[in-house]
Amino acid sequence: MKKLLFGLIILGLTIQTYAQVTKVEKLSEVVIAATNYKYLTNVGIENPSVPVTKLEQKVANYDLKSSEIYNDEYDEYTVSFHIPVGTILAAYDKDGNLLRTIERFTNIVLPREVLESVAIEYPNWIFDKTVYLVNYHDNKNTTKKYKIRLKKGDETIRIKCDAYGNFL
Repeated sequence: MKKLLFGLIILGLTIQTYAQVTKVEKLSEVVIAATNYKYLTNVGIENPSVPVTKLEQKVANYDLKSSEIYNDEYDEYTVSFHIPVGTILAAYDKDGNLLRTIERFTNIVLPREVLESVAIEYPNWIFDKTVYLVNYHDNKNTTKKYKIRLKKGDETIRIKCDAYGNFL
């Protein structure tokens, strides 16, 4: 009796699985285009700060044509992106391509190369304030530099270095 009851339950569950009819629909083609890939490769490779990286990705993925500021009459658009630790001012052309950016971030995580070179050159100094500056141009070199304020007791010094720890 148990076998018969168990068999009927199994049979009842398997019949329901065959009762479902699936309808095959053809979906429209999806095209993924990375229009601002050069920006991300020039700016965001060695930056260990998560908020900076996320904001740079937002700038690269910004869809100008679907924004409310878009109008066919203008050739260039300036859009400002803000987070608590910094700002990016980005210029786009009328097709949505990123032309240039000016970026400024304060007190972010520094790359290992910068930390090591400053620690070797200025032992026993404490990081007081850091500013990360980036200037990206589509057809020119991208400049990235750090302005660092160090303290040791009552003394304060300011230094500048690039993203690889070379002093400027």
